[in-house]
Amino acid sequence: MREPVDVRRRRILAVVHARGAVKVSALAAELDVSAVTLRRDVEELARTGMLRRGHGVVRPMGDTGPATAVPAARSGEPAGDGAAIALVAPERHSYLYETVHGARTALEEAGVRTALYIAPQAAGAERAQVERALAAGVRGLLIAPRWRGAADEEADHGWLAGVGVPTVLMERRPRPGSALHAMDSVCSDHWYGVHLAVEHLVSLGHRRLVMAARNDSPTARSIRAAFAEIAAARPEVEDWAVVLSSPNAGPGGPGTQEAVPDLTALLRERGMTGAVLHGDEDALMLVQRLTESGVQVPRDCSVVAYDDVVAALGSTALTAVAPPRAEIGRAAAEILLHRLRRPAGPVRRTELLPALVVRGSTAVAPSAEPIV
Repeated sequence: MREPVDVRRRRILAVVHARGAVKVSALAAELDVSAVTLRRDVEELARTGMLRRGHGVVRPMGDTGPATAVPAARSGEPAGDGAAIALVAPERHSYLYETVHGARTALEEAGVRTALYIAPQAAGAERAQVERALAAGVRGLLIAPRWRGAADEEADHGWLAGVGVPTVLMERRPRPGSALHAMDSVCSDHWYGVHLAVEHLVSLGHRRLVMAARNDSPTARSIRAAFAEIAAARPEVEDWAVVLSSPNAGPGGPGTQEAVPDLTALLRERGMTGAVLHGDEDALMLVQRLTESGVQVPRDCSVVAYDDVVAALGSTALTAVAPPRAEIGRAAAEILLHRLRRPAGPVRRTELLPALVVRGSTAVAPSAEPIV
């Protein structure tokens, strides 16, 4: 299915705002679109004042700096006060790019140089990028590992706990008792975000709920666990289920062992009228499939998306839980700056609360009659 233009341009803006500046050719390769399409999108975004372009490079509005991210010190140079802070994030992850942009903005406002390192979609990719950053002489590290599965997370615990420079995890909460338990971290309170979604649907009279969610990141696993806990504890909820949102949303990628059910069939068979869908792109595609199968949103089924990166761009703007992505990055940067000033201070584990943005995809529950 061809990606909607608005979704693709939102992805372009997320990358540009995270990087500060990026070559058009590199951007086309990273987003897996043709150079012609990418240039057309960039020209339109520049025309409407959403970014700046010139000499094969695009930048955020207001960025008058160099065409590439400010590099860290060269290998062998002392990592003094002028050394950079490394920002490490996975490629093709628009959710975390907004977090990285928030961190970068806060650091630059404080007069601190930044160097962005993008980890490819491969197990252990973050370690190689961190080693590059350390060799370049960075004096601090802000990192958001991909951690598709629990094994990936465990594999990173040992080396990440011993990097030797102040480090803050962004949008990640390490396993209790692990080697990273005592590392500074900033995370969204995803339990509260799911609570907002369920509370909203229940308040509209929905009693049979389904969560179709990814299972390939710590955020996804937290959301799935929270939904199961909250739905089971709510006396108003008569039936509920947690299923995988798409074939490539499991920890093993495409071909995961977890089955991907037909959401329309599930709604019909169990009389479900409310759905929480994670993440946004999966949510938009699932809503399209529901519509093609004769299920109207919100007449037959109310939908709450989780992420709110592109949830508002569908033909029906989706009500969504919006984690404070940029604020997570800003808070992480502030904690790292504090750690650099006071290395022996107490460890900080900060949680920020998501918000619910109500749009057109939720309504009062229909009658209890099955969808036809």
